[in-house]
Amino acid sequence: MTPDPDVRAARPDLRVPWFRHHRTGRPRLRLVCFPHAGGTAAVYRTWPQGLPEEVEVLAVQYPGRQDRLTEPCARSMTELADAVTAALGPFLDLPVALFGHSMGSAVAYEVALRLRRVPGARTVALFVSGRRAPHLGNRVPVALDDAGLLESVRRLGGPDAWAYEHPDMGDLLLPSLRGDHRLLHGYRPDPPAERLRVPVTAYGGDRDPVCPVGDLDTWAEVTDAGHRTVVLPGGHFYLREREEELLAHLSSRLTPPARPDPARAGPLRDGRVPPAEVSPPRG
Repeated sequence: MTPDPDVRAARPDLRVPWFRHHRTGRPRLRLVCFPHAGGTAAVYRTWPQGLPEEVEVLAVQYPGRQDRLTEPCARSMTELADAVTAALGPFLDLPVALFGHSMGSAVAYEVALRLRRVPGARTVALFVSGRRAPHLGNRVPVALDDAGLLESVRRLGGPDAWAYEHPDMGDLLLPSLRGDHRLLHGYRPDPPAERLRVPVTAYGGDRDPVCPVGDLDTWAEVTDAGHRTVVLPGGHFYLREREEELLAHLSSRLTPPARPDPARAGPLRDGRVPPAEVSPPRG
């Protein structure tokens, strides 16, 4: 039986271990999604069903976890962002937008900077979530010891947080979380010498203990193409409970491909915008 070409499947391409490629029939744009510290590409496994059919999802799989468990974690942000940018090469035949949550916001930003120097690359938008602009540093000290790592997981209540407490699973999960925290500990970029030329939308939860709403506005400092802040109910991992609303707003920015539209959705008095009405996502 011939499979439906429009059904998306996240099958690892062994030639490109960096991505879980959720294919679609006739994509017009690719959305590259970057996980949080300790996270995996699987956190975006349901996103294709909530986005327009013409948007193809590439979920980044960092080394040191799941099927890349035997690989060492990236030692620096430079190493990680350089590797992802290089791996994106075969996928740059279409415009790309970047989305990152928490640590993933910083990685997405660094990849956006690098794509400016890639001939033919068309970056149309940067979406960040749960983190302030990178040049301002980490608001909360980065934990590296086991006790501190576990406390950070409890405080943020991340996906499958219970697994870190499990005697067997914790031994598998903690090394990647520690590696990502070590990367963040050493990541201290200077203020941007040259701003991005793509619009930046910053998302966050209204009760995030490590990224207050005001911190989201700092992303305006990294772009000359317009900035928005969108706040949804929830904590640091608001995007789990509010996935439908988040994807609806992303869809409104990606269809047509993301670009500033002041007449339709200009900022409110405090510079923040509500989720916009969009065409229904595919089922």
